[in-house]
Amino acid sequence: MNNLLFAINSVKAWIGSQSKVEKGATATEYSLLVGLIALVLVAGVGFFGGELDKWFSSLGTTVSGW
Repeated sequence: MNNLLFAINSVKAWIGSQSKVEKGATATEYSLLVGLIALVLVAGVGFFGGELDKWFSSLGTTVSGW
């Protein structure tokens, strides 16, 4: 988890340093942001996916028992 936070902060610092040189974001910066968001989503689903599956299965069993 610390590696992920380090990577996010590094990308954020890099984007911040680039924005001072150029006005506006370029397509490269947008693609880096989209890639970072996708990485966070994949990591989140991987981390919480099993627990969410258990929770929804339990919820479905409870609702079907009503």
